[in-house]
Amino acid sequence: MIGLISATAAGAAARDRLAAAWPERTRVYEGPVGDAVRAAFAECEQLVCFLATGAVVRLVAPMLGDKTSDPGVVCVDEGGRFAVSLVGGHGGGANELAREVGELLGSEPVITTATDAVGLPGLDTLGLPVEGDVAAVSRALLDGEPVALKAELAWPLPALKVTEDGAYAVRVTDRLVAAAEREVVLRPPSLVVGVGASKGAPAEEVLELIESALRDAGLSRLCVAELATVDAKSGEPGIVGAARELNVPLVTYSAEELKAVEVPNPSDAPLAAVGTPSVAEAAALANGGELLVPKRKSTRADGLPAMATCAVVRRPARGRLAVVGLGPGARDLLTPRAKAELRRASVLVGLDQYVDQIRDLLRPGTVILESGLGAEEERARTAVAEARKGQAVALIGSGDAGVYAMASPALAGASDDIEVIGVPGVTAALAAAAMLGAPLGHDHVSISLSDLHTPWEVIERRVRAAAEADIVVTFYNPRSRGRDWQLPKALAILAEHREPTTPVGVVRNASRPDESSRLTTLGSLDPATVDMMTVVTVGNTATRDIAGRMVTPRGYRWQGSSLEDAK
Repeated sequence: MIGLISATAAGAAARDRLAAAWPERTRVYEGPVGDAVRAAFAECEQLVCFLATGAVVRLVAPMLGDKTSDPGVVCVDEGGRFAVSLVGGHGGGANELAREVGELLGSEPVITTATDAVGLPGLDTLGLPVEGDVAAVSRALLDGEPVALKAELAWPLPALKVTEDGAYAVRVTDRLVAAAEREVVLRPPSLVVGVGASKGAPAEEVLELIESALRDAGLSRLCVAELATVDAKSGEPGIVGAARELNVPLVTYSAEELKAVEVPNPSDAPLAAVGTPSVAEAAALANGGELLVPKRKSTRADGLPAMATCAVVRRPARGRLAVVGLGPGARDLLTPRAKAELRRASVLVGLDQYVDQIRDLLRPGTVILESGLGAEEERARTAVAEARKGQAVALIGSGDAGVYAMASPALAGASDDIEVIGVPGVTAALAAAAMLGAPLGHDHVSISLSDLHTPWEVIERRVRAAAEADIVVTFYNPRSRGRDWQLPKALAILAEHREPTTPVGVVRNASRPDESSRLTTLGSLDPATVDMMTVVTVGNTATRDIAGRMVTPRGYRWQGSSLEDAK
């Protein structure tokens, strides 16, 4: 919960905007400011104070304890110009909260945490449990000291300025080891614990079994990603309680699914009870991995039979491939999610001219693999290969990466051994439509006129189908020096079904500094004025030029008279 505190009318107005935007996340604290801040500090995970930073410093200073437990505090000035991350930048999430508040209120986020200020990820903000001397290793990264990456497990981390050797180190491991001097240990969620239990097994017995199995194998409890069991045991209180205590999800599989998993220690008892010869081992191995702890039983001080079994598997490390759409070119049309993925990547793969657009957003140390036009399949293969090495990869494309871009060749070569994240972007068709008016108000289709990858016979068949169906058409890749006849041919096909007065929008470099747009007609468009940087949108029989804007009605009957009046 985010506590909101204000002292003035202007502060209350901004406070209320946050409360209205985040009704489930926020709580407004009224009354004397000092009492409100103290109450919110005790009850909330984060605070946004519409007060001077000096006042907030004096109020919260006596309550500060530890950066790992203190709430994050953000201050917004009286004019709403700045959102200052004051306390708990990393541990309390104040840095990210300042960015969110800034975006909502139009304020400038002020982040003074050293790593954030220079674009380095904080070691305690990677989403992994962290142990060791975070301050010293972070300072070494900031100072350019050599910091070695000791990755016992390949795990997709963001870009870190690391080397093979150094006096400082970042170790990635699930082993139960203490951090050495000048070392940080990152704990990836690499372990799956399979669990079986008799009816009524106490949570204490299940939990003690799991912890002893991990401890005896030299594995860290912090690296447990999930508990897994048969679905017949999904509501077993002991298993549910153990998952809650470990703060991990409980994943279940059907008996049929578990029967298909080959295990070293099958048994007749679970086969008779739940229909599978193995629960603990099979559930742990259901998605593959290395069996580190074979099935073992719990022990009871009272000498009664064991009521729980468990097995531990190290799941295969999966690299991460984010396929990111950059939008049509304007920075303000690059989505926040796309920016976040670019900063999360340790490897960036893309067309050189697209890399140049976002190079300033990348973290120091990001490996950039760029190539020129015509190397699309090579870039797709490279991105997948880097992800398979366990890297966090961003593969970029213009517009939406899934529309005439890099997503399809990349995913065609990607199997389930890597994690894939799609980040949508504003397409050229949408950017052009916004400039033209509302040409896509009803059914519409995009067709590429490039026959480099698709035979012209197929393209022509699609154009003809769109023409006969009276659908608005946006042409991508309409004309180049070597392909100058396809657009006239496509326009001629449309002209067989549409009047010469049908509106046509021509937009070049939509959203870029040299953007241009014009509205013409199907009978007047000169294809020679179109190039590869242009999209051409041809209206249907209902599309109209209204006050210089291209408008396609949604087909409501009540719009008919207004359209007639606008002619």
